[in-house]
Amino acid sequence: MAEPPGAPHRTTGSTLLHPLSGLLGIPLDQINFVACQLFALLAAFWFRIYLGPSHASSAVRHAFATLFGIYFAVFCFGWYSIHLFVLVMMNYGIMNMASIPNIHRYSFVVAMGYLTLCHISRIYIFHYGILTTDFSGPLMIITQKITTLACQLHDGIGRQAEELTAEQNRLAVKTRPSLLEYLSYLLNFMSIIAGPCSNYKDYIAFIEGRHVHMKLLEVNWKQKGYDRLPDPSPTGAVMYKLCITLVSLILFLTLTKNFPMAYIIDNEFLDKTPFLSRLGYLYVVTQAAKPKYYFAWTLADAVNNAAGYGFSGVDETGTFRWDLLSNLNIWNIETATSFKMYIENWNIQTAAWLKRVCYDRAPWYPTALTFILSALWHGIYPGYYFTFLTGILITLAARAIRNNCRHYFLSSVPLKIAYDVVTWVVTQLAVCYTVAPFVMLAVEPTIKFYKSMYFHMHILSILVLLVLPIRPQAHSIRKPQNQAMLNSVKSKDK
Repeated sequence: MAEPPGAPHRTTGSTLLHPLSGLLGIPLDQINFVACQLFALLAAFWFRIYLGPSHASSAVRHAFATLFGIYFAVFCFGWYSIHLFVLVMMNYGIMNMASIPNIHRYSFVVAMGYLTLCHISRIYIFHYGILTTDFSGPLMIITQKITTLACQLHDGIGRQAEELTAEQNRLAVKTRPSLLEYLSYLLNFMSIIAGPCSNYKDYIAFIEGRHVHMKLLEVNWKQKGYDRLPDPSPTGAVMYKLCITLVSLILFLTLTKNFPMAYIIDNEFLDKTPFLSRLGYLYVVTQAAKPKYYFAWTLADAVNNAAGYGFSGVDETGTFRWDLLSNLNIWNIETATSFKMYIENWNIQTAAWLKRVCYDRAPWYPTALTFILSALWHGIYPGYYFTFLTGILITLAARAIRNNCRHYFLSSVPLKIAYDVVTWVVTQLAVCYTVAPFVMLAVEPTIKFYKSMYFHMHILSILVLLVLPIRPQAHSIRKPQNQAMLNSVKSKDK
């Protein structure tokens, strides 16, 4: 669809940076997004240095983080940001009035329902010509946080400790948050624009100054020759992530626009290009689509780290790690040898959210329900559902192949290398095949793409599932850790 003149400067937010947008030839909504994130980065350094826990009370830190977050939302999205505030306040009412046994259900239905209505409105308002950074992005992050907090509040107040898994026990919230704490968690300036979603207890520990200290106590520093706890600085991690952000931005500006996904369904391209060449080009255009995600998520991670949030502990070499909130692992993505490994390292915090609110709590078909929830959360464009339904099929097929075949290739190094090379190629092509409809959005181009690819991944996946036996996997909802240990003790007593 051709954009009308002036479309590159269209935005629902502030037009203050319109001259810069015209000068650079970059859409104004993207300029506003980057400007807010860069300003948030500077504010985050100032927040850590001058409003640290030793210099300001928790209330002051909460208030600052909230007010700046609200300002960024209004600057980027204008009056559309009212959707964020409406959803936040509706669910604050649910959190305080709903019964604990149902608080997670009501919060989930209202948050996902409101998000879905907004997704529907985007189709009628923007009709596929959506802005790259519209208000639905922050709304999606807030939906994650609302449902995360509701589930963890339900775990902390409404369930017994022995009913929870180890992770649920660790993250359980024992008391309802105050209004200021709630607003700060959902609307803070570090994550309001691009996320990521974090756990409520981790965020409160960060605001109160316990975040880094708790992680450091997990290490015996006396054995390492320290007289007192070290004071890890995030500056090195922030600089490293900003370098990745810069490289990603350069790649986005040079590659992404030169290799459009739409070209793979161009009639002339399909008529003149052999199948294997089309597969190769599909890989290239998918690679070219990644830098914008690498840029946005890595910059968001850097903003949180600059504020002192995101410390995850110390690795085996004694290096301080600042990846608690990291949303991707680029090396693991590009070298993934399985569909599962790829998914686990892409949009990590969303995958963690899906696991905590759906997969670990689903009474049946957890994989299918998790993929369906992911599709609903992303939106209602048909391409999303083609992607996630295809993802279910390929995930099950990949799992069957790995469970039935992998052990035959572990007997020697050459066999293992050959297995890794083949699975790397298949994984990367399977991902490209799966995500293409996610970018195309509509039904017609998606079907045209699948036809041009002869539905080969669908057919191969179905054949695998028909031929290879599927080994059922244990599901955590049925075996909480404490309960499993109790059952083990009982069986020994018999």
